[in-house]
Amino acid sequence: MEPHGSYGTTWADQWDNGPDPYPADPQKTGAGGSKAKYSKMVEDGVGKTKSAAITGMKKAKVGATAGFNWIKQKYSKTSKK
Repeated sequence: MEPHGSYGTTWADQWDNGPDPYPADPQKTGAGGSKAKYSKMVEDGVGKTKSAAITGMKKAKVGATAGFNWIKQKYSKTSKK
């Protein structure tokens, strides 16, 4: 019996005189397939996310402008007195 970790012959090597089989190539799917379907869904989701972010930034800009204008008006009213 060979020691553990030895590169001696195994049972299969002793009784099989043919070459070792190579692993089969993975089968390619048809054109498109599920990858095209999911990439389209992801693309649509990214578009929706982008438009939501743009809308949110516009709202934040309008709100910040309104807030600064309100502060400027309050400050200018109190400093004139």
